[in-house]
Amino acid sequence: MERACRDCHRIIEEDRMVCKCGSNSISKDWSGYVVIVDAEGSEIAKKLGIKKAGRYALKVR
Repeated sequence: MERACRDCHRIIEEDRMVCKCGSNSISKDWSGYVVIVDAEGSEIAKKLGIKKAGRYALKVR
């Protein structure tokens, strides 16, 4: 089962308990999914405040 960081919303593999952003606030309760390939050129990334390419949850509880 994948988890999501409550701070940056990045999707994290189950065996990791710390996000790449340095946060250890990880949740199993998330919904929605977006993949950002080009964070600098993506309008969606700009609207969501995403600065790096990756997989992100849209809502994290």
